[in-house]
Amino acid sequence: MPAFAKRTHTCGELRPDSIGKKVTLNGWVDVRRDLGGVIFIDIRDRYGKTQVVFNPQQNGDAHQLAKELRSEFVISVSGTVEMRPEGTVNPDLETGQIDVMAEHLAILNRADTPPFPIDGDVEAGEDLRLKFRYLDLRRPTLQKNLLFRHRLYQLVHKFFDDNGFIEVETPVLMKSTPEGARDYLVPSRVHRGRFYALPQSPQTYKQLLMVSGMDRYVQIVKCFRDEDLRADRQPEFTQIDVEMSFVDEEDITSITEGLMQRMFKELKGIDLKLPLPRLTFKEAMETYGSDKPDIRFGLELRSVGHLVKDAGFKVFADIVKKGGIVAGFVVPGEAGMTRNQLDGLVDYTKSLGAGGLVYIRWTENGVECPIEKFLGKDLLQKMVEAVGGKKGDLVLLVSGTWTKAYTILGTLRLEMGKRLKLVPENRLDLLWVTDFPLVEYSEEEKRFVAVHHPFTSPNPDDTALLDTDPGKVRARAYDLVMNGTEVAGGSIRIHDRALQSRMFELIGIGEEEAEHRFGFLLNAFRYGAPPHGGIAFGFDRLVMILTGMKSIRDVMAFPKTANAVSLMDEAPSEVDEKQLRELHIRIV
Repeated sequence: MPAFAKRTHTCGELRPDSIGKKVTLNGWVDVRRDLGGVIFIDIRDRYGKTQVVFNPQQNGDAHQLAKELRSEFVISVSGTVEMRPEGTVNPDLETGQIDVMAEHLAILNRADTPPFPIDGDVEAGEDLRLKFRYLDLRRPTLQKNLLFRHRLYQLVHKFFDDNGFIEVETPVLMKSTPEGARDYLVPSRVHRGRFYALPQSPQTYKQLLMVSGMDRYVQIVKCFRDEDLRADRQPEFTQIDVEMSFVDEEDITSITEGLMQRMFKELKGIDLKLPLPRLTFKEAMETYGSDKPDIRFGLELRSVGHLVKDAGFKVFADIVKKGGIVAGFVVPGEAGMTRNQLDGLVDYTKSLGAGGLVYIRWTENGVECPIEKFLGKDLLQKMVEAVGGKKGDLVLLVSGTWTKAYTILGTLRLEMGKRLKLVPENRLDLLWVTDFPLVEYSEEEKRFVAVHHPFTSPNPDDTALLDTDPGKVRARAYDLVMNGTEVAGGSIRIHDRALQSRMFELIGIGEEEAEHRFGFLLNAFRYGAPPHGGIAFGFDRLVMILTGMKSIRDVMAFPKTANAVSLMDEAPSEVDEKQLRELHIRIV
């Protein structure tokens, strides 16, 4: 038998229909208030809080022991449920209509003073919270996030089971096939000098499952990437991995939209309208300056290159003649920005890599611009009107190569949306971005690299360009974007050995290297690989956005810092010399 009374109810369960019942609650002391005779405590567990009253007239022993209670003591308390006196009901507490009048108290464990308050918003720094993560996780906000994550897990399992998918576990120790982020390597003790890699994704395995005839595969899986981190990245993360055989893009987008529709309805109470809007990569870049556009607010981009290609401003004219662009957007009602504010915007834009920023203000005196003498008022007026400006508006323009200028404008657009508070916080917008380039040229590596990954199929209409102009080949790839964050991405895969070898060759992987790194996949294609495709969802990012958090660290139980360190258990850590010798490793 336990040394304490087992709970009869959780701390968030009791309501007026329990009046008169004898109950036992187990949990942590949230707050304690001594009102000069009567002691009140809120007892807390992950289900909620209940106020407990210790009255010396009812039970002197329990009241005497209650004087010792402090925040985070673990206790068991038994008593009778009573209605709160009139005027003392707490509408902010789900159990706020009742009290438990204590008759017995057991202190199960005493606690030191926590390094930060558990109740309410925490002002402590993130490093302190991560060091004491087990305390941080007692906070209601994080507990709600993990509960939401759990519910999403169950919904995903049920949805895919309802749609004929089978869950298959793929290996965590695999062959290193670096392409993109760095692999995490695991040395083999048995095979001296050889290493396993932790999977960046189960990409090759799920394709092999399609070859094996498992035509509908799904897995909620851990993935590992040794890359620079940020708010929505961690060295280990979770994704919903999906692959299907005998399908095209419409089949993948249809199953994805079905999942999102159920997710929105059951977890957020939102009726998601289908089909979701779509933009090509080119449309997304030229309208929003991003391949993962946030469409919750305006400030859409417009080109004015056709107006300035023969203008007197040599910078604009030369850029357009060399194939570059001049484009920008309207900031409604901001013509009154001060010179200091505008100079700050110019400096910010330069910090993004732009040569400069041109602004046009339409004030009571007409259009005004620092380079007015080169362009003239008539042309300035046409430029403002071309991007949709009107009296009282500010227009911001950037010039440069297509990719660089639109990317800078996209970042500037997001910054203006943030500064002017144009982004609605409680809105969720989804869209597809399609027709990505298959490859892009890396100046650093002096070769073409895959935009998604080397197993992505080229658009059949562009196959002839693989040999003549690879940069113009469109991929059969698609990304799902929510509120400016990519939450899922996938593609129709290459299933033909010859085309896959051709793709490897295009990105600088020769026949011998391809055989060494991906021979198992190429060999599998020799035995009847079906057409197939899939998608992978960033599970942590989904939870982050749907719960309104700013960082995936707030929706993971035990995350790492931006430097990939676990402050709580001090991982990564040194290991002793004996372990290194067993692995045939020496630290230099």
